[in-house]
Amino acid sequence: MPTDLDIIKEQLSLLEGKMLSEEKRKSRLLRQVHEDQYQSAKNLIHYLVLRNEDRRDLQELLHVHGLSSLASSESHVHHQLQAIKQRLGFTYPKKEIAICSYVFGQMKMKEKSKLLFGSKTVTQIPSIMVTFDSGFASDRELIKSLLQNGMNVARINCAHDDETIWAEMIQNLKGACTETGLECKIYMDLAGPKIRTRLLGRGKRTGKAKIKEGQLIWFVDPGKEFNKREVVISPSEPDIINHLNVGDRVFIDDGIICGTVEKIKKNKAGIRIIRIYSKKQRIKAEKGINFPDTKLQIPSLTEFDKRCLPFICQHADLVGYSFVKTPADMVQLRSAIEGTAGKRPHIIIKIETLPSVENLPSLLLEGMKDAAFGVMIARGDLAVEIGFERMGEIQDEILWICEAAHIPVIWATQVLENLHKSGMATRSEITDAGHAAMAECIAINKGKHTIEVMNSLKDIIQRASSHRIKKRFTFRPLKIASRYFKYAD
Repeated sequence: MPTDLDIIKEQLSLLEGKMLSEEKRKSRLLRQVHEDQYQSAKNLIHYLVLRNEDRRDLQELLHVHGLSSLASSESHVHHQLQAIKQRLGFTYPKKEIAICSYVFGQMKMKEKSKLLFGSKTVTQIPSIMVTFDSGFASDRELIKSLLQNGMNVARINCAHDDETIWAEMIQNLKGACTETGLECKIYMDLAGPKIRTRLLGRGKRTGKAKIKEGQLIWFVDPGKEFNKREVVISPSEPDIINHLNVGDRVFIDDGIICGTVEKIKKNKAGIRIIRIYSKKQRIKAEKGINFPDTKLQIPSLTEFDKRCLPFICQHADLVGYSFVKTPADMVQLRSAIEGTAGKRPHIIIKIETLPSVENLPSLLLEGMKDAAFGVMIARGDLAVEIGFERMGEIQDEILWICEAAHIPVIWATQVLENLHKSGMATRSEITDAGHAAMAECIAINKGKHTIEVMNSLKDIIQRASSHRIKKRFTFRPLKIASRYFKYAD
């Protein structure tokens, strides 16, 4: 009868065989990535093989016998597997030992993070990205203070303001960098096809319309007839209604208003309001609309985005790509950048739709055709698209898969949001901020208390990082343990 160790040896050998077989099967795809990304791409394939089946029984056996359970091996999975087998008596010729070791993976992630986000003054915490608004165009002292408090990346959202304001922001930032001697990367977000509310009927004049649960509201195509006494919305993107089906869910204003498609008529659709998660029972103009069940044929790169690219390529170090769904979307942006004069900013793909989650490995492999690129977990739209209850699970999965590919991640949306707006943090967002330490960069929004947010963030993350590197826990001395041995009888 085979012993536990026999079972471990057999399962590890089978797993290694599957990794090498899949690596060979994907050899053509691997040859297409940038030479600096080749080992990282192989490690990604190996990790996907590891996570393709339930490994919990194997992990339990490994743990029982004091061996690595592969639980923190994302950055070097084949090398870790080989190390376990060597402990069990296997020998490998030197040339067969996987190049991608723990040290190699850490080095690659640091190299790519520095390329994207620049140097950090405090190495233990992620880079910090701060969102600029129009006020930054005239407030150099604020920008200097942000730099001195740890801002590494300035974010300009092309969905707001215009090139004149963007240029003033950038001029002020560069002046502040010169005066402080500190560097700061410039990240510019393409607006993308954000679908927003346009009120046509009741509420058009004031920009808001009262609603209640159970009410039927209407979506209509632009230029079509409608009843002015009803709540009528014309989505900002054309041809939405033709893709809707009865039963499709509709979320408005970051999921605060939930409804389903109940009726479809020519050029209009009736949406039944199911729930409103706010005391203010109203729909406002220019709020986002999400259709998680509807397959919309809307390009990720809009005509407005294309008009923004010359300015972005002239000034930005990083370009954020909104609502990416497939590798073909990345090919389109790369082609548009190559056809634009100026430098080539590094691409950051924003994961904010269900297709982008489902296609994440393919998106990473396409992105790895460049020497460096990054991923932003855009948790606002993503939570609405996949369901709030799945957000914790999915954001961890994105972090693990990106770690396997040595792709830097930006953790975004509502980081210490309550503190930023009111000056008082909630208990849950303190925990969330500690979790953000697993990313390479943290994006904070604009607000009244930006400096306080940055300082709180650094304090929270420095405390968290003393216990943990990524998701691998480290054993610094615990004060609880020290007190016990100092004061116990």
